[in-house]
Amino acid sequence: MNRSLYAGVASLALAAGMAQAASHLPFTPGEGDFNWESLEAFAAEHDFDGEEISVFGPWRGDDQQLFETIIAYFEEATGATISYASSESYEQQIVIDTEAGSPPNVAVLPQPGLIANLVSKGFVEPLGEETETWLRENYSAGDSWVSLGSFLGPDGEERLYAFPYKIDVKSLVWYSPDNFDDAGYDIPQTMEELKALNDQIVADGGTPWCIGLGSGGATGWPATDWVEDLLLRTQPPEVYDQWVANEIPFDDPRIVAAIDEFGEFARNDDYVAGGAGAVASIDFRDSPDGLFSSPPQCYMHKQASFIPTFFPEGTELGLDADFFYFPAYAEKDLGKPVLGAGTLAFITKDSPGARAFLEFLKTPIAHELWMAQSGFLTPYGAANVELYGNDALKKQGEILLGATTFRFDGSDLMPAGVGAGSFWTGMVDYTGGKSAADVAAAIQKSWDGLK
Repeated sequence: MNRSLYAGVASLALAAGMAQAASHLPFTPGEGDFNWESLEAFAAEHDFDGEEISVFGPWRGDDQQLFETIIAYFEEATGATISYASSESYEQQIVIDTEAGSPPNVAVLPQPGLIANLVSKGFVEPLGEETETWLRENYSAGDSWVSLGSFLGPDGEERLYAFPYKIDVKSLVWYSPDNFDDAGYDIPQTMEELKALNDQIVADGGTPWCIGLGSGGATGWPATDWVEDLLLRTQPPEVYDQWVANEIPFDDPRIVAAIDEFGEFARNDDYVAGGAGAVASIDFRDSPDGLFSSPPQCYMHKQASFIPTFFPEGTELGLDADFFYFPAYAEKDLGKPVLGAGTLAFITKDSPGARAFLEFLKTPIAHELWMAQSGFLTPYGAANVELYGNDALKKQGEILLGATTFRFDGSDLMPAGVGAGSFWTGMVDYTGGKSAADVAAAIQKSWDGLK
């Protein structure tokens, strides 16, 4: 059946009702290659006319407006009213609200560690085995997503408490297609090919990488993404999980080796624009500029999906700049791991409407409607990738769908004193010449001091 067609009286009624409210719906129901049938089926099963549902999340500004468009379709389908709220200090606010006994029905956060803390105090309702099974069967690398949303409850049992929705990808390498074409370079498909490309660029008189760790008081954080991505490419994901939970020490030889793997890129004067000594002082926002100079100061820049915000004005994605997946080792047979971040939705004040909203997030339409606008990626296989708002989002979405493993930004899973403290400063020390073993031992010492 064509997705743009409706069948039956219920479908026509839903379409008519939504058409009347189309002034605040960005896409007219029944039009385009959206999975309108999923919205139709959801509406037929959920009638919450008059019910009020409160949702609290991190999105403000443009992201809030985008999320509110998704809310609008839920409201039109169910008759419920959703009140969305956020705060500049949303992390502190959700703690205050839950501890005061006045939580929202649904909360959305990008910090799994904070969710784990709320779960441990009994402030979050489990989602049930049905949702766990749904994630395993419908999200690419489904086990990874179940693991991400599962936490130890106040009874000490691990259950699924949070639903991943709206994901970001970090395992990206940015480059200039013109520079690659002029030099005759191909996109590397494996880490072995990437390292061979490094040497080829140097042999040709160029510099492979632009790397900058500067970020004011947060200087060093870009290096943590490198280490996390490289750990996922050199060790099984279970090692990553043990590392971020400190079940193995930070100075475990496998972690030290991953730091030194980063050093193969960042501490080689021939590989880095400005030399290895400049890595820590170059601001991360300025570091990709070398891709666009003439002649190019570098050919590649590793950074997450947000970095085009800092590209020179007028840079056109797909033409002046593009990206490829930071590849895995062929010889290690660890699949295609993807490092990223994202938000997770969970119930802090149970109600039928709150449960229905989480069910709504399982529909393809709840993903496609945001995909077709901007700033949204999903591992949901049933969502139509052709609906992504631009080619860059589509490519990132396909990388996410192709992942065999997904892991959340490790530094965000660690205690703040480590993940947003000694790990950052340790990476600055490492690029400055300290050994990986000494740096890792110092980070572990700081972690021990927090226990």
